Amino acid sequence: MTTPASKPDATPKFVHRDPSHPDFWSERFEQDFIPWDKGGVPQALQQYLSRSKPVATLIPGCGSGYEVALLSEAGWDVIAIDFSDAAVSAARTVLGKWSERVLQADFFTYQPPQPLGLIYERAFLCALPPAKRAAIVRRWAELLPAGGTLAGFFFFDENPKGPPFGIGRTELERLLHVDFELVDEREVSDSIAVFAGKERWMEWRRRA
Repeated sequence: MTTPASKPDATPKFVHRDPSHPDFWSERFEQDFIPWDKGGVPQALQQYLSRSKPVATLIPGCGSGYEVALLSEAGWDVIAIDFSDAAVSAARTVLGKWSERVLQADFFTYQPPQPLGLIYERAFLCALPPAKRAAIVRRWAELLPAGGTLAGFFFFDENPKGPPFGIGRTELERLLHVDFELVDEREVSDSIAVFAGKERWMEWRRRA
């Protein structure tokens, strides 16, 4: 009697376990294990662009960077950054003629070449451990002038394991309310499985 071949493990074996280190993300990009990658631009961002005027934009932790092409084609001056060299390489491959708009940089020290009007949040807050949240919010506030916008997707979940690391609504509001006010919020209808039913599109304005 023959026995069936063993089924290969769908999840690669990883050496790096700290998502606050770029090697964690580079290893996953290099092994093409990127289940958070939607493979395109979310509808909520497309809708936001349709009702907004172009401004200088920063995308932290851009991953594959699909949004860069959409923003660039629409006339937005956008720079996307990621601290993972493999993520930057992947984004540049995806983006073609817009590849020069993706830089390898650390969000906490990167200085944009001009004042920003928008920071686009797409699974950056939930990618890093909760201990980084206060520093992320401080940096958002430092980079955006009064009236600037923090807009994107926020993942609400109480499961302490990650990434993605979910956050409670009360905790998010506590972190943001000193420097930001919520000006719009919408349901998300095209989430990938890990975020389905747990993310909201939100627009926060930097207070004066």
